[in-house]
Amino acid sequence: MNNHSKIVVIGSGAVGSTFAYTVLLKGLANELVIIDKNRDKAEGDALDLNHGLLLAQPMKIYAGDYPDCKNADIIVITAGAAQRPGETRLDLLQRNVSIFQEIFSEVMKYNQEAIFLIAANPVDILTYVSIKLSNLPKERIIGSGTLLDSARFRYLISEKMNIDPRSVHGMIIGEHGDSEVPVWSLLNIAGINQEKADAASRCYLSTEDKEKIYQQTKNAAYQIIEKKGATYYAIALSLARICEAVLGDQKSILPVSAYLSNYKGIDDVVLGIPSVVGRNGIEEVLDIPLSEKEEKLLKQSADQLKRFIAQITLPSEK
Repeated sequence: MNNHSKIVVIGSGAVGSTFAYTVLLKGLANELVIIDKNRDKAEGDALDLNHGLLLAQPMKIYAGDYPDCKNADIIVITAGAAQRPGETRLDLLQRNVSIFQEIFSEVMKYNQEAIFLIAANPVDILTYVSIKLSNLPKERIIGSGTLLDSARFRYLISEKMNIDPRSVHGMIIGEHGDSEVPVWSLLNIAGINQEKADAASRCYLSTEDKEKIYQQTKNAAYQIIEKKGATYYAIALSLARICEAVLGDQKSILPVSAYLSNYKGIDDVVLGIPSVVGRNGIEEVLDIPLSEKEEKLLKQSADQLKRFIAQITLPSEK
C-alpha cells in the first residue's frame, strides 16, 4: 500500500455507506471522502463514522464534492437509481446511464489517474459506459462483476456439503444478473474436481443439486430485495476486497467486470471474468478453460448485454 492512500465513494446510499463503514473497519485507506447529491446524508455518514475512529483505525473521513476526487487512488461509484422489487438489473439501464454521464463529466475535471470501481447496476453495462464516458485505459475501469455472485455460489455449495465456504473453489462468470454462468467444470474442493467426484463422496452434487444452487445464486438479490429492500452488506465486502487487491498490488485473481476483446470470440463488451487485479487495475484477463456448454452460455450472456448496449445513446453518439 502507498504511504498515503485515498478512496472516494460517490453515492452514500445503502451500498455506499456500508462500503464506507467496511473501509473504516478494515483500515483500507488513510483518507476517505464521501460524495452524495444529498449533502446532509454524506455529512451524517462522515460524522457517524468519525465517532468510531477511537474504536477502529486512524483515518481522515469527510463529506466532500467532486474537487475532492483529486489525488484519489480509487474512486468507487455506487450512485444510481435503486433497483425496485420485481425489477431486473437491466431495467435500470437507461435511468443509470444518465446519472453516470453527470458523474463522469464532473470527476474527469479533477482526476484522470485513479482506478475507477463501478458498483451500480446493471454493473457490466455501466462499466462499459464508464469506459466510453471517461476515455481512460480500459484496465483502469473495474466493475464488481461476478465476485458477489461467486461468493453466493460458494456459500450455497458449502451449505449443501457442510464445509467452510473458503474451502470451495468455484465461480460464476458472465453477466452479474440473469444470464450469469456457473462454471461447474472447474469447481473443486481441496483439489477434488466436483464433476469427477463419486456419488458417495461428500463433494458430490447431483444434477438437481446443481440446478437448485444455480437458481438460488441467480435469484439471491431478488430474494433479499423482496425481504428488506436492498442488498448491501455482501457487495460492500466485495468492493472492499477489490480495493485491497488494488491498493496492496496483490495481483489477486478476482471475477470482476472486465472489457473483453477477442476473448473466446467475444468482443467489445464487459463481463465478469477471472482477472489479475493489482495497482494498475485489471492487469490480465485470464483465458480459463470452459466446457463447450459453458462457453456457449458465456457467448449468449455477452450477446444479451450487447443488445442492451446497442440501445444506449452516449453523448459522443448524439
